[in-house]
Amino acid sequence: MTPRWTPLTLTLCMTMPAPACESGRVDVRDRLAQYATVRLEADTTGLTQADRLTIAYLIAAAAEMDTLFWDQAYGAHDSLLASIRDPEVRRYVEMNYGPWDRLRDNQPFLPGVGPKPAGANFYPADLTKAEFEAYLAAHPEQADSLKSLYALVRRGPGGSLRAVPYKDAYAMRLLLAAAHLRAAAGLTRDASLSRYLLLRSDALRSDEYRASDLAWMDMKSNRVDVVIGPIETYEDQLLGYKASYEAYVLIKDLAWSERLSRYAGFLPQLQRGLPVPERYKRETPGANADLNAYDVVYYAGEANAGAKTIAINLPNDETVQLEKGTRRLQLKNVMRAKFEKILVPMANLLIAQDQRSRITFDAFFQNVMFHEVAHGLGIKRTVTGKGTVREALKQHASALEEGKADVLGLYMVSQLRERGVLTGGSREDNYVSFVASILRSVRFGATDAHGRANMVQFALFQELGALTRDSASGTYRVHLDRMPEAVHTVAERILTLQGEGDYEGAGRLLAEEGIVSPVLKADLNRLSAAGIPVDLVFEQRGAGLPTVTVK
Repeated sequence: MTPRWTPLTLTLCMTMPAPACESGRVDVRDRLAQYATVRLEADTTGLTQADRLTIAYLIAAAAEMDTLFWDQAYGAHDSLLASIRDPEVRRYVEMNYGPWDRLRDNQPFLPGVGPKPAGANFYPADLTKAEFEAYLAAHPEQADSLKSLYALVRRGPGGSLRAVPYKDAYAMRLLLAAAHLRAAAGLTRDASLSRYLLLRSDALRSDEYRASDLAWMDMKSNRVDVVIGPIETYEDQLLGYKASYEAYVLIKDLAWSERLSRYAGFLPQLQRGLPVPERYKRETPGANADLNAYDVVYYAGEANAGAKTIAINLPNDETVQLEKGTRRLQLKNVMRAKFEKILVPMANLLIAQDQRSRITFDAFFQNVMFHEVAHGLGIKRTVTGKGTVREALKQHASALEEGKADVLGLYMVSQLRERGVLTGGSREDNYVSFVASILRSVRFGATDAHGRANMVQFALFQELGALTRDSASGTYRVHLDRMPEAVHTVAERILTLQGEGDYEGAGRLLAEEGIVSPVLKADLNRLSAAGIPVDLVFEQRGAGLPTVTVK
């Protein structure tokens, strides 16, 4: 579709008369300029007519995830959108899936709107973490259902809490999405994709995803792919338990995928060499993991909200990971857009002039790629009997996991270069491109797991002397000789917190180091003043579907 907003000064009013809303006037030119508009395009050479129609049905299924995520992030949104007179303001609300700016720490940008509930719409808006945990302590028989990834929490009579499974709360939308997946399964000529789509269709209606996750791991020959369902827990800032609906519709880049296929097999030996005590690396990563490059043709739901993902590492199910590893999907067309429209202009302003030539697309691509591969390293279950790392660290788990993947990605780069497996460019290119990308991600704000992780790394690298700022030029220099030791130190700290399931320690690390200093804030403001966008917003094509019969 064509873009429905332009960088104008907008009056953020809904149905109030103009004089009554003068106090709500906000200049949002800078908010709109946070995003560069990019048309999602892909090389469709070699796709059959059946492939193209399969993609159309997958986009239709993905569109249902968009509506479901709206409900999870905000609630009943139709009345909100209908009450906004200005189409540009309405579009900005749509981009944020609510009246809170995702790139500005979820600050409200409509008049009369209060803070965003930490638990979004997964929980009652007034529910606190302390109340939830006290209730579980008093009603342990409800713990599994209330903590489920796939259940809303609602109040019942007499101060009780009850779980509402997604399959019941969203039954009609899930039925429609499932019907589209089944239609796509009937069209594709790839047997493994068809099997996955049928199992995923069943999973949407049952909240049982493991069988379809395993089937997704078995897909090797498919040119068309889709990631769909309730997957990540970033939106749940209260407890980190609840998964959000999202979708990506993808076309595999065969040439780039061939280049990447050799790296995933090194995971077991890289795990053994991690710079931590033996107890934190006793698990063996799955050997069936694969690594491929894709062009995205459609984003929906949580994936399309705020900062856009440029790589995927799934499934999140720890059991599936240990049995079969994960699949790492590099989203090449979106990665290229972020590199050209954001990373290079940023580096020309904030990185020491003599190091700017080290910022290359290949190094950026490698860093993102090995970040995703590194999610498979480390430990999934605590060594202290506190269950999985995700359970033990709760709302801190996502940020710690992203930080782990960042530094272990750099560790992998060094190891593979030393072994002669990774060639072209240099380790120094990876280091400087990595620091430039930290500055890019920090702009996502403190509510984004990737942004918080990068704030922590930025602060720790400065404390360790691997990164310094020249006050005269306002630029940052990477001390290349100190980076290897700094990477090992930060990796050990994060892996130890994860292995111990140290909830309090993780909270302290994020609270103390995961903040934007006044100096860094001023530097980031220079980027905005220079008109450098924070992230992307997509022009996406609709499905153009025939009528689907739901049975």
